[in-house]
Amino acid sequence: MSQTLDSPAVLAATPSPARPASRLLPAAGIAAGPLFLAAGLAQGLTRDGFDFTRNALSQLSLGDLGWIQVTAFLLTGLLVIGGALAMRRALRGTPGGTWAPRLLGAFGASFLVAGVFRADPGAGFPAGAPEDRITSLSAHGTVHMLAGTVGYLALCAAFLVLARHFAARGQRGWALAARLLPVGVLAGFAASAATVAAFTAGAGLGLLALSAVTARLLVTTPPERR
Repeated sequence: MSQTLDSPAVLAATPSPARPASRLLPAAGIAAGPLFLAAGLAQGLTRDGFDFTRNALSQLSLGDLGWIQVTAFLLTGLLVIGGALAMRRALRGTPGGTWAPRLLGAFGASFLVAGVFRADPGAGFPAGAPEDRITSLSAHGTVHMLAGTVGYLALCAAFLVLARHFAARGQRGWALAARLLPVGVLAGFAASAATVAAFTAGAGLGLLALSAVTARLLVTTPPERR
């Protein structure tokens, strides 16, 4: 009986099976934003007393069913961090490849903190809360707000870093979009003094844009770098 050994050249040419993480992490980053917004929309339409023009999605963490939104915060944070890990591998050694994943990791971590430290009640939600808008914050509410502020600033910075990446590859349309996205997000936050819906729109824009940018980056990345 004889035994045949494959040559190193043959072994090198044989494709290795894709690691599960190489498929799951990019999908996690793409799914994070739509999942969070879908959960918030479904709850906002079905929970008594919630009004998109007066209440922020964060307030869905309050009340008997608040655990649903808390879970959405935590899961979204983990998914964003997973996408950041995939992006770190995909962009390694390229313009923006160091800081974009770090900033997105910080954005994901902000959701974990916001899930643990809940927003304050107000504007009639949950039932029994004062009808007036929140004018002073509790300790929990302060940490929640700071987490969101730092997280979205990190996201805006990540878009600007990724604009450099797109520009270096001649993808001018994506580079321009990545530069304009922070303007749209911050404009929504600035307009929240007039209506909470503007804040929700700004936050939603950031989340959906992150999904689109992540998909663009990871789909155009060679398989061996994913």
